[in-house]
Amino acid sequence: MGDKKGNFKLIMLIMIISLLIAGFWNELPWLKNSIHAVLNPSAGFLINWNLNLGMLIVVFIITFLTTLIQKYATDQVALKELKKEQKIVRDEMKKYKDHPEKMMELQKKQLEFIPKTMKLSMRSFAYTGVPFILFFRWFNDYFTSIGEPVFIGFMGWFIFYLLASIIFSSILRKWMDVV
Repeated sequence: MGDKKGNFKLIMLIMIISLLIAGFWNELPWLKNSIHAVLNPSAGFLINWNLNLGMLIVVFIITFLTTLIQKYATDQVALKELKKEQKIVRDEMKKYKDHPEKMMELQKKQLEFIPKTMKLSMRSFAYTGVPFILFFRWFNDYFTSIGEPVFIGFMGWFIFYLLASIIFSSILRKWMDVV
């Protein structure tokens, strides 16, 4: 894990571990109870204090930590360079939209960016994959135990989390200059 280039084998291992944790959550009481022992008095306290505001604070903290990890666990210079190259290809595609043979060539070139970008950007997943699964399993248990609350009058916890994290993430990524 020394370099920031990414490793698909490591990511696959983390994904498998995450899926096993998610799948065997109820069969691993030591893990489930440990996570509840940590998160009930912290995140649970905030949510009990004020459902919407507490959940916003929890989502902000998770998003902030994830953004920090993304910034320092990935090769930001290489990602920025790839983004510049992708923009150049997109601009070229606009110029040659009436030339199918040139468009095919540019589309092939654009497809070459996908594995490179994925490999570089998925590096942070190695650090956040398992904690995310633990948090989401805790959220599910916690909100089920308090009766599936409704956020801002019409949303379940997952949609609320997703929307808030997208908003916080876009603000934090811009502020922290994260690709």
